[in-house]
Formats: sequence, C-alpha cells, structure tokens
Amino acid sequence: MYGSNITMITQILLLGFQNQHSVNVLIFFILLAVYCLTVCGNFLIITLVSLSKNLHSPMYLFLSQLSVTDIMLTTNISPNMLYIIINGGAAMSFEGCITQFYFFSVIDCSECLLLTIMSYDRYLAICSPLKYSSIMNYMRCLKLIVMSWLASFSVILIHIITICKMEFCGPNVIDHFFCDFTPLLDLICSDTSLVRTEGTLLGIPILIIPFIIVIVSYVCIVHAILKIQSNTGRQKAFSTCSSHLCVVSIFYGTLFCMYVLPNEGQSLTASKILSLLYTVVTPLLNPIIYSLRNNDIKKAMGKLLDIRKVTYK
Repeated sequence: MYGSNITMITQILLLGFQNQHSVNVLIFFILLAVYCLTVCGNFLIITLVSLSKNLHSPMYLFLSQLSVTDIMLTTNISPNMLYIIINGGAAMSFEGCITQFYFFSVIDCSECLLLTIMSYDRYLAICSPLKYSSIMNYMRCLKLIVMSWLASFSVILIHIITICKMEFCGPNVIDHFFCDFTPLLDLICSDTSLVRTEGTLLGIPILIIPFIIVIVSYVCIVHAILKIQSNTGRQKAFSTCSSHLCVVSIFYGTLFCMYVLPNEGQSLTASKILSLLYTVVTPLLNPIIYSLRNNDIKKAMGKLLDIRKVTYK
C-alpha cells in the first residue's frame, strides 16, 4: 500500500480508557464539557481580536493564531476520543490513524513555532521598543505565521513518508485514545531505528532550537526588566509577557514529560493522563490564562458585553 512494503494492518482498535461503563459515561460528559468550553473560549479570543481595534497588534494576531491551533488540536483528538470512551473502544482505519497522527504532529509543530515567534515578539517589544513597529509589521507577522505552517507540514510529511514505508503487521491494538508516535511504532514488525533516529533529528529544528530561542528571549527580557528603575514600570513590562510565559511553561512542560523524559516504568494510565493534559486540557487553559491575566483582553470582553446589552435593550 505504501512504497514497496506491504501494509498488513487495515484497521486499528483503539482501547481508550478501560473502565466500567458508568465511569466511562462520567468521563465522557466531563471531556465533552471541556471540549465545548475549549472551542468556545478560543473562538471568543479570535472574535475579540478580530472586532476590537485595541487588539489589532502583532501580539494579539499571534494570540488569535494560537487559538486557531488549539481549536484544531482538540478537534483532531476529542470527537473520536469521546466516541471511543462511550463505546469502550473503537476501530479506526489504518489510513485514518496515520492521518490523525499527521495532523496532530503538524499542529503541535506549528504551535511550538508560533510560541517561539511570540517570545521573539515580546523580546523586541521590551528590549528594542524603538525598532519594534518597523520590524514586526503586519505583513511580516503574516509571513511568519505562514512560514510556521509550511515548515510544520513539510517536516512532518517527511516523517510520515518514512513511517508509511515500514511494515505494519500488528497486533492491531493501541491501548490509547488517539494515534500517537510510540503506539504506532509498537505496530511495526520491521526495524524502527530509522524512524526513531529521524524523529530525533527532525525534533532539533522544530522543538529543541525553538525552545532555546524561547529561553534566550526570556533571559534577555528578564535582564531588561530588571534594569527598569520604577516598580510600576517593571510590573507593566512583565504583565505584557506573563501570560505568554505561563502558556509556554505549560506547553513545554507537558511536551517534555511526554516525549523527552524516559518513559520506562511509566504506567499506561500515567501516559494517558499526560496525553489528556496535553491534547485536551492545555487548549482549554490557554484562553483562560490570557483572559485572566491580560487587561486588554478583559477590556475588549467588557466592551463586547456592553454592546450586546445595548443591542438587546
């Protein structure tokens, strides 16, 4: 089916959470509520940035794009996950599983690059405020966003092509709620060293280098903030990047726990919980963090609510 090798697996059984039906029903409704809140919260951010003139700046353009990636990530995982949970497991075609993993990886990479761009944006705003408007103009921001998506689609496509050339001969059961990298490798009956090595090498430009850029940017930001004489000035400068710093910490914290730290001895339950935090909970937290810690978002939300009140009157 793919390349010269024969793919023996045509369907993959995803087990999800193997609990009693009553527990699964409870989990289903909780995760359904989380999914709805995630979509609504991120859509609210996109709407506020689009409608409020005060939010027409590079930082909020990137924030609205982050909300787009969060909606895409949770929509790629949650609907099928909910179906798996309520049915106690479900079958997915091999092509569907590969497609889900592809888009999951692309969205992940895009969010990683986007958070890096946002950290660079905060670095310019705080460390080089006089050059900021000329460097981070609207067209350059759009180019950076498009480049992050193109890079993500291209890099992951290389990896997917290599994976599809492997021989998948089973067993065709994945004890997880979505098609992730490690569970997919467990289905390969040929040597996986090439795929693992390629995954590590591709992780350098899309994970390691962006993470280093984020760290360097915030070291420079902290250094610049400490030079400010007044406490009010320091607080104002830090408030412009505190929300982003929280989001970056959550994103990279869960990412490193899932894919970088050794998972020997880690139970399947712990692995699933980490994956759940990363794919379902984090996209919900991002709009909450920006809504609670960003005064501009609060003001825009207040104006939107006032307009609705006047309209209904």
